[in-house]
Order: sequence, then C-alpha cells, then structure tokens
Amino acid sequence: MKRSNEFAVGLAVLGAAALVVIGAVALGQLRLGRGDDVRTARFRSIGGLGAGASVTLRGVKVGRVAAIRVAADDWVEVDFRLKPDQRLPDRPAAIAAPATLFGEWRVNIIAYDEASSDRGVQAQLAEAAAVGGEIWPGTTLPDIGEITLQASRIAGDIGVITNRIEGALDSNAVADVRASLRDLRATVVRLTQMANSQSDNLGKLTTNLTRTSGEVDVAAGRFNTFLGRVDSATTNGQLQDLVSSTRQTSVALREMTADMQAIVNDVKQHRGSLIRVLEASDSLLTRVQSGRGTLSLLASDSALYHEATKTVQQMRQLLADIQANPRKYFRFSVF
Repeated sequence: MKRSNEFAVGLAVLGAAALVVIGAVALGQLRLGRGDDVRTARFRSIGGLGAGASVTLRGVKVGRVAAIRVAADDWVEVDFRLKPDQRLPDRPAAIAAPATLFGEWRVNIIAYDEASSDRGVQAQLAEAAAVGGEIWPGTTLPDIGEITLQASRIAGDIGVITNRIEGALDSNAVADVRASLRDLRATVVRLTQMANSQSDNLGKLTTNLTRTSGEVDVAAGRFNTFLGRVDSATTNGQLQDLVSSTRQTSVALREMTADMQAIVNDVKQHRGSLIRVLEASDSLLTRVQSGRGTLSLLASDSALYHEATKTVQQMRQLLADIQANPRKYFRFSVF
C-alpha cells in the first residue's frame, strides 16, 4: 500500500515537472541549448506592454519580450528574444500596440520606411532614431481606452455643435431662408426679362458683326493686291534697284561721316591755337572798346577819316593835273 502511494506521488511529481518544462518551452523562458537572438528597442513609453508579450513580424510570432528597463534621458529599453536566424528588415522599428480588447499588448517589427504616416508616430520614431547606436527606434500606439476616450470627446463636441445648429435653425431663421428664396426667385425673373429685352440689341450686334466681317474680307483682298504689287516690283528688279541705291547712299553717308570726323579731329588738334587766337582777339576788342591804343583812337575819332578823304581828293586832282600838263611837272632833255 505504501509502495503504491509512493509510486503515485512519484508519477505526480514527474508529471508536474513535465508540465513546468513544457510551459517554460511554450512561453519561451527556457533556451534549451539554442542561442536566441536578443535585440533591444528604445521607447518613450510602453503603455501596457510587459515581459512575456508576443513579438510579431508581419503578423507572424517570432519571439517574446524578455526584459523592460528604464534607461538614461527618460528612455525605456525593451529586450526581445527572437528566433535564431530570423530574417529582419534592413532598418527595423518596433511598434507597441494593444493586441486584444482585454489589455494584452504585443510588439510588431516593421521596416522604418513602412511606419504609419501619422505625425506623432513619425516624430517618436525620428526622436528615438536620432540617439543612434544599434538599438531600434520604437513607438507606442494608443490603446483602446484612449481611443474610446477620444471618440467620446468627439461625440460630445458633435453634440454641442448639433445643439447650436438646432438653436440657430429656429422659426425666424426658416422665415429668413424663405424670404431669401423669394428674393432669389424675383431676381431670376428680372434677369429673364432683361435677357428678353436685350435680345433685339443682340440681333443688331450680330448684324454689325456680319458687316464688320465683310469689311474685313474686303480689307484682306486689298492687302492681297498690295502683296501682289510688291511681288511684281520685286520681280521687275525695282526693289533691288531701290535697295542698291539705298546702299550707295549709305556708303556716301559713311564717307561724309568719316570726312566730318577727320575735320573734327583736326579742330581738336588745333584747339589750343584757336583758343589763343580767340583770347588775343577778345583782348584786342576789349582794348578798342576801352579807348586804349592807336586802333581804338582811329575807330573812335572821325577827324582822321575826314583828313584821309581830303587827301585822297587832293591826290586825284594832282593826278588829273599831271595828266593834263605833264611838262609842268616833268622836263625832258636830250643832250
């Protein structure tokens, strides 16, 4: 009897040990001689994540959370035990999020470039990646409770807006809307009447446009005639002669310009002499005007003019007398 009890106790102990071993293996707590790959991620907060939580890659379980600790600068570092030789993204990132509605959390490994475009997620990943090192950047998504709280707040805000809209749409507002609709209808009727009254003017405008089109056609015909004349002038050589004459005139103008430039250059070269001559002339005229010198006296005194005139008259009389009586003034003798 004692031996049977001892045998039963032994079987129970062995069964319990087997259950512990199987549970430890299932939970990933024992390594059993295999070298698990340990990786670390950096978070600002981890929400409800705890040790033993599942780690997935594209929805497939690849490991568990091994340890969680508080690091420097208010960072939280989480160690993962992953299956050996597990193929990971080139630039991995860890996303901690609720797994069920009962408070269970898990970590999903994704490529950094595949992260959500949400500004908060991108900012947390960028902040964690900026620290550097081999530690993965990580972020935490809001849990169901926070989402529900936000939804409740949004529902409250919508309720407030609905109440305000109901308060605004009272009987007076409805009456105002109806009055606005009546005014709009009256405006449409007036616009219709205006359009009907302007139909005659539109007809006249169409007629004028038709006439204008005919005049444009006539002008186009005249322009074609002018182009034909230009073409004929070009064919007969008149345009070429005109161009040739223009070229010759241009050459003559260039030569005249060159001559004028040469004259200007000569004037520039003798500018000093001209300035001296002008200065001397100015000085001479100044002296004449002031009454200094012989020339100024001759210019200002008329007696010299009268004396000179009398002298010339006397010379004329003398020449006339010499011509009339040459022997009176000249004597000739031979031997």
